[in-house]
Amino acid sequence: MTYLFIGGTEIIFVLFVVVLVFGADKLPEIARGLGKGMRTLRDATNDIKHEVTKSAKENNVIDTEVTKNINEELNKVKDDLEDFTGSLKRDM
Repeated sequence: MTYLFIGGTEIIFVLFVVVLVFGADKLPEIARGLGKGMRTLRDATNDIKHEVTKSAKENNVIDTEVTKNINEELNKVKDDLEDFTGSLKRDM
């Protein structure tokens, strides 16, 4: 298992060091704080994206049909790339 170029053993080692530094009793509190922070960041980015999109639509800057077509093409390319990398992973 590899996630962001970090293997399973490295993740376990990092978790072990975190437990040693902060202690097992503080981990739920730290995780809760990180979760709240990530939620706040995601909500803020969604609000900004919504406001920019709304403003662009009001000023006729965005052509939703063109963006929809571009998104469809990007999704097709992404699917093709995932199919290709999937076959590479199976061959290795």
